[in-house]
Amino acid sequence: MTEVTIFGLKLTLKPIAFTIFGWDVYWYGILIAIGFSLALVYGYRNAKRYDINLDKLLDVILVTVPVAILCARTYYVLFDGVKLKSFADFFGLGESSGVSGLAIYGGVIGAVVAGGIMCKIKKINILSGFDLAAPAFLIGQGIGRWGNFVNQEAFGTFTGSSWWGMESEKTISYMRDFMVDKAYSEGASYDELLEITGEGMVHPCFLYESIWCLLGFLVLHHFSKKRRFKGEIGLLYCVWYGFGRGFIELLRTDSLMIGPFKVSSLLSFTICIGAIIAILVIRNKMGKKQEAYESVFSENFEESTEDTAEDDNTLEENEND
Repeated sequence: MTEVTIFGLKLTLKPIAFTIFGWDVYWYGILIAIGFSLALVYGYRNAKRYDINLDKLLDVILVTVPVAILCARTYYVLFDGVKLKSFADFFGLGESSGVSGLAIYGGVIGAVVAGGIMCKIKKINILSGFDLAAPAFLIGQGIGRWGNFVNQEAFGTFTGSSWWGMESEKTISYMRDFMVDKAYSEGASYDELLEITGEGMVHPCFLYESIWCLLGFLVLHHFSKKRRFKGEIGLLYCVWYGFGRGFIELLRTDSLMIGPFKVSSLLSFTICIGAIIAILVIRNKMGKKQEAYESVFSENFEESTEDTAEDDNTLEENEND
């Protein structure tokens, strides 16, 4: 049981939803499953619009999902520096605390690679497959983030406000240790650092990202009906999610690090910028092709008009003769 205060509301959270045959079922897993199910429903309802066969789509999903989960776990283990006592610990079958540690970006990367390969095998247009998956990803991510709320994780630094934000025994304990470590690394005392940062409510980063993802779903779904080229919705996903996640990650205190940089922020901004450049380049090429087409059409039209005028003049001269 965890007592949580968020935006002035006091709630009691219990990470374990129920126990069946001695096996604890967590709300985190349930929320992830709900997000995945709704994403799956969205994909099935919109597959025909992308000219994707439903049976082939199911084959892609059956392979992609487990691969994505393994990649999410691998990504976390690599960048968090997790010490596994045995290979079984990776799968939660050893003596450790199980598979407590998954990274969204690892899952997304795994899904893109495995999904792309399966689309190739099943002869599904890869870019259309990515366009269909992009809004679905945002559904799953937006709902799945609430699992972080139940577990009281993925939160940020102090808000400096007495009401805005979130607070629980876990956030207080974590932030106390975090601030002590930060003070030590910066050569300042804990009290001196508190005067600058404040203490109390922390940023509910899970909520920020959830709202950003669900709003992004609405935006991408809207543009999916007006896409100008195959792969455009997938690129828009990279722009939208990369931009939002990059800034939200800067607020978090539990980020995976590579040297002094936050891995997710660095990756997010890189993906966002790369996707923007790709969209601009593709649209520029499309614009040039359109201009060339219109130019050729206009020239042919003018030549046709001139020929018709000459024929009319010749006909008039013959009639006069």
